Amino acid sequence: MSIQPPFGRLLTAMVTPFKDDLSIDWAGVEKLANHLVETGHDGIVLNGTTGEAPTTSDEEKIEIIKVVKSAVAGRAKIIAGAGNNETTHSVDQAKMAAAAGVDGLLVVTPYYNKPPQAGIAAHFLAMAEATHVPVMLYDIPGRTGVAIEPDTIVKLAEHPNIAALKDAKGDVASTSWVIKRSGIPVYSGDDILNLPLLSVGAVGFVSVCGHTVGRQLREMIDAWFSGNSNRALEIHQQLLPVYTGTFRTQGAILTKAALNMMSLPGGKVRLPLVDATAAQISQLREDLTAGGVKVN
Repeated sequence: MSIQPPFGRLLTAMVTPFKDDLSIDWAGVEKLANHLVETGHDGIVLNGTTGEAPTTSDEEKIEIIKVVKSAVAGRAKIIAGAGNNETTHSVDQAKMAAAAGVDGLLVVTPYYNKPPQAGIAAHFLAMAEATHVPVMLYDIPGRTGVAIEPDTIVKLAEHPNIAALKDAKGDVASTSWVIKRSGIPVYSGDDILNLPLLSVGAVGFVSVCGHTVGRQLREMIDAWFSGNSNRALEIHQQLLPVYTGTFRTQGAILTKAALNMMSLPGGKVRLPLVDATAAQISQLREDLTAGGVKVN
């Protein structure tokens, strides 16, 4: 089975840099988007969890899309988070993102409500039919409280506008069956499982650690798909401290701290997130250094 990647192979869910006053650092948004392209990314995911989407307004979300789209200038695909736990508002967000010119929509399972599978399916179908823009389903039960069950994914994959699945379920066995049954292009949504998911048929990554180790992730993907699994494994093992270190607390917090250490735009986080403590930054510096990342 040869499954083609609809959005490229290496994508990162980009943080939204905030200034000290918690307004958006627009120059930082541009610089960070360029950094991702220059380190080998095929696509950039905006307005997701790592982008602190729960704390940005609809207007800010659209402006982020426009600024990144202008900065990238066709060098990478732009995928925008457009889902929340209320379907009507999600559809509105999808239409606004489509009008802003995105290449794809990342739609998360409705969270907190804990809808049944029938409701989950209806939500995703409403999003898929709202615009012409292809949809990437996002399965992350640790955050949403409910998984997209394999039967639901297989059925949704039949819709012509549902193009991919971002898998952060942490269940490689279940994902193996989904790929076999549906052929849906799967992107790893959990960095430490990037290589294991490639081994069962995933087409690429929607990373967080791509902010700091994008070049290494690019090399790992290229090695895997060129048949050099030994090199891919070497890189996977080299990056284990980075994978672990980035998620010792919430990923956006430590990713921003890491970017600040690398003299890249990270900036502050908005409540209810809180900036990394001195102790967390010290541990992160050790983790990044152990994974081969040069930091200040």
